[in-house]
Amino acid sequence: MDPRFVDLFFSACFWSAFCAWIVAQCTKMVCGFIETKRLDFHYLVSTGGMPSAHSASVVALATSVGMLEGFGTPLFVVALGFAMITMFDASTVRRAAGMQATLLNDIVDELFKEHRFSEQKLVELLGHTRLEVFMGMLVGIFVAMIVTVKIVSHGA
Repeated sequence: MDPRFVDLFFSACFWSAFCAWIVAQCTKMVCGFIETKRLDFHYLVSTGGMPSAHSASVVALATSVGMLEGFGTPLFVVALGFAMITMFDASTVRRAAGMQATLLNDIVDELFKEHRFSEQKLVELLGHTRLEVFMGMLVGIFVAMIVTVKIVSHGA
């Protein structure tokens, strides 16, 4: 194994994105528990919901890159562009796919009542509302600031 690969695990950028994803997914699980009074570990790997883990991860990555490399660098611009495209996709394309899945599931339910069809359902929770994306963005910024400062201060 290339010893440089191990450097990934000492990277503030890696840990910022990873920790932001973990915080967002755990937040979903806690919110689900509060709502249903049932602990459901499915939230740790689910898509959709509050806050957006996709947004949290990519914004944490961009924030960490900006803090380490500078907010005026081409690398930050690339990371920011990646974050913007991901958040736009989460709140539009994936959200529309989720809404279409809901509609198709309703149609299948109606047809199933009168005819014989498969009861297989489509996944409906695919995308995010703008609020979920925004909250994910805030989680990402917050986590990246903590992780990056912590790793840089320990490495200095």
